[in-house]
Amino acid sequence: MSSFRGTTIPVYPKLGEKVTQDTLYWKDFKTPIQIKEFGAITNLDFSPVAPHNFAVTAFTRIHIYGPFSQEPVKTFTKFKDNAYCGRFRSDGQLLVAGCEDSVVRLFDVGGKVALRMFKGHTKAVHVTDFTSDQYKILTGSDDYTCRLWDIPNSTELLSYKEHTDYIRCGIASKLNGNLFLTGSYDHTLKLFDTRTDKSVLSMDHGQPVESLLLYPSEGLVVSAGGRYVKVWDLLKAGQPLVSLKHHHKTVTCLCLSSNGQRLLSGSLDRHIKVYNTTTYKVVHNFDYAASILSLALAPNDESIVVGMTNGILSIKQRKCPEDSKKDIGQRRQRPSRSVFVKGKNYAPKQDDYLVSKPVKEHLAKYDKQLKKFNVSKALDTALEPEITVAVIKELDRRGKLKNALAGRDEQGLSRLLSFLIGHLVDQRFAPVLVTAADMILDIYRSTIGQSPVIDRQLLRLQDLLEREIDYQQDLLEVLGMLDTMFACSLTKKEKRTWDTSMKSIKHHHY
Repeated sequence: MSSFRGTTIPVYPKLGEKVTQDTLYWKDFKTPIQIKEFGAITNLDFSPVAPHNFAVTAFTRIHIYGPFSQEPVKTFTKFKDNAYCGRFRSDGQLLVAGCEDSVVRLFDVGGKVALRMFKGHTKAVHVTDFTSDQYKILTGSDDYTCRLWDIPNSTELLSYKEHTDYIRCGIASKLNGNLFLTGSYDHTLKLFDTRTDKSVLSMDHGQPVESLLLYPSEGLVVSAGGRYVKVWDLLKAGQPLVSLKHHHKTVTCLCLSSNGQRLLSGSLDRHIKVYNTTTYKVVHNFDYAASILSLALAPNDESIVVGMTNGILSIKQRKCPEDSKKDIGQRRQRPSRSVFVKGKNYAPKQDDYLVSKPVKEHLAKYDKQLKKFNVSKALDTALEPEITVAVIKELDRRGKLKNALAGRDEQGLSRLLSFLIGHLVDQRFAPVLVTAADMILDIYRSTIGQSPVIDRQLLRLQDLLEREIDYQQDLLEVLGMLDTMFACSLTKKEKRTWDTSMKSIKHHHY
């Protein structure tokens, strides 16, 4: 008795993402390290100087982590309420932070107690930054004001009140100590010059502004708010250049890669999008377990740090060749491996008598049902599209497809129709599924009107088939037009080659 031959599953072309240089670059990170903080992580900032520690602002404290540490190397806890926006100075020696109690605190990274406390705001301070001359501090508050403070004298130098809602983001120019930008929930971002008594430029984002980012040249500024990321040209009076809408929820943070050629945006939809700053197309995507509030990249993109609403700090370190070699060496040193490969490559000699051990073949569930001639159950058991199509093709080859499709209850028929509707227009499966759809329409034509669910699905299937036929006809008309156009401009030899290729294309679409 011959053994049962299992169903052959054809290998269909993958429709997934293309592997590009960006894909390889942004996937070249180790498994993320996750650290639980005391509250939502509202801000992350890397120190500009080696060893490039980073500050994590969460709840009523600021933790400073080393590049490879899983425990804080420094903690600042002298806050009476929630701390906000802990940022390093360009020399890495000082750190400034705002607070819910409206007081701005300045810390020495090597100390514990605040060196300076700046009082003047009347509500929570969510924005802090150092100016490029290192002796002034920029702050923005929920009292609608942004202020400039002198560090040596602990005094307020300037105050602007042009926004009409909370100021939740801001950034000082690194090239000009007199310029800074602020973003507000009044949907505007404003450029200020400390040599004037009012803003010099105002741009309307259209949504509450959550984050701002200046390009290294500082000719372009990026704003994030709502579902939009927008790029503005400051050299052309704030002219909008690009509006990106790739997130499903509010965009909360922005970041640039070390070379300035990739822009990253984090959102409450748990995704980080990576954009090419030349074309502004999405070149990569990161997925996280919770909504993202803050994002930072280490110098040279050595690590990517993400803060989430659930208090989880995710740290991804870039892989290095030494780690890969070390892992390979460790795998080679495992003694148990030699037990499993012993004799595997042994070749029998000419005088040896080879005793072969029968190999038991394990059949898939759908093949077990086919072996028992339960054709309906075999079709129901196949869940993946490739397997289902292969089973339908095998049933059609045996002449049992009509038996497998007939005699189904409402639930079974509905599940089968849902599969056909979802995959019928896929060019990989269409040749097989069109036959099955045709049989279903013939078998269940007499049952129309008995179930509203089945009626709706049959109408959808019919509409899908009609639209696909219309598309194919339109495509053939376009191919005919191209055939005519190229036939007028080709030589006889080229024309014969063109005719052959066009016939093969038409045959494929028929």
